[in-house]
Amino acid sequence: MAFKKFTASASQLTPDPRYGSKLVAKFINCLMWDGKKSVAQGVVYDAMDIIGKKVKDASPLEVFEKAIDNVKPLIEVRSKRVGGANYQVPMQVNRKRQLSLSIRWILEAIRSGKGSKTAERLAGELMNAYKGEGSAMQTRENVHRMAEANKAFAHFAW
Repeated sequence: MAFKKFTASASQLTPDPRYGSKLVAKFINCLMWDGKKSVAQGVVYDAMDIIGKKVKDASPLEVFEKAIDNVKPLIEVRSKRVGGANYQVPMQVNRKRQLSLSIRWILEAIRSGKGSKTAERLAGELMNAYKGEGSAMQTRENVHRMAEANKAFAHFAW
């Protein structure tokens, strides 16, 4: 009996009601805690409304998609054991993992910030990522810097 490696969540994902985007739906599902989808939707849509008021040259959905794209890492380091020693080997990141990492980093950035409403923090982080700044972008830069520093071990990637 063969086991599947992945669940069917990608094929079962329905687009979100307001924008009709599967990416926004995925983000809402990742933001959601304890099955409170309506709360997560409210937070994301409030953030999109804030973005819509502050950014005039692009739609909120464009800002969101560009922000996610900007945060996606191209390369990361993976631990590899060779001859009794562990090496941090730089490897390319596949598309699914790029998306999940970018969403995870944005959510970590907004959850670590305290004080203002979640929707305001999310809007701020998305606008920063859209411009190539912010906490999630810093995480991406750190991952890229680590991969660059360990380029000498790239020959272990097989």
